[in-house]
Amino acid sequence: MKVTKIVPGSPCWAQLSAHDLPAAQAFYGELFGWSAETDPDPQYGGYTTFSHGGAPAAAVAPLMNPQQPVMWLVSFAADDVDATCETAKGAGAQVWMGPMEIGDLGRWALFSDPTGAPFAVWQARKFAGFGVVNEPNAFGWVDLSTRDKNAAVEFYRTTFGWQVWPNDVYPMVGLAGEMFGGVMAMDASIPAEVPSHWAPYFQVTDVDAAAATATRLGAEILHGPVDVEMENGPRIAVVRDPQGATFGVFAPRTTN
Repeated sequence: MKVTKIVPGSPCWAQLSAHDLPAAQAFYGELFGWSAETDPDPQYGGYTTFSHGGAPAAAVAPLMNPQQPVMWLVSFAADDVDATCETAKGAGAQVWMGPMEIGDLGRWALFSDPTGAPFAVWQARKFAGFGVVNEPNAFGWVDLSTRDKNAAVEFYRTTFGWQVWPNDVYPMVGLAGEMFGGVMAMDASIPAEVPSHWAPYFQVTDVDAAAATATRLGAEILHGPVDVEMENGPRIAVVRDPQGATFGVFAPRTTN
């Protein structure tokens, strides 16, 4: 569906940082049918917006420094980035960059939460973020994998006022009665060098077909395809793209 309003505190953008922008454009273009438009302004270093049906769906940008990992970065909307920054710091976040102006598009800051997961906050001006969500080939969910689930949930509840739907395994979070994500504890099966992290999930019509396409294009399937074992749980797969960034795909469960 087309986005008409983004609720402050909710996911508003997903941006991939990659070594090879043309390769990323080719991979995601074929996987999701996205078109790509690179900003010609040199100050943005080749920042490229992916569109779905003419609406902004995600983006890819060059790495800011050689030590930066290839990854998807999720941004959350704020009415006032500076105020959110102070709240987040008070709740235990580390501020890595900003707050800063991004041209006339908006105001931005980069953080890591108390469990180490990077995220960003965006105060919209000319650019609001997602123009389409919750339909095939668009963003539809966000997942936090963390070493301290309880601390993470409390941090985001304090910082953004999130509602929490309690669950011993996978508490879900949202605003205004609408869920948009969940929090998963990283257990001993996950290598210690894997940090806490957010991952966007993009909706598809057929998870198995999307996983097969991703594999053909050079990606690795880390989990699934599998049906989530909960009432009305979706079918999902977790993918590591050819440059190493992790994301998910999902399809809502169909009823006969």
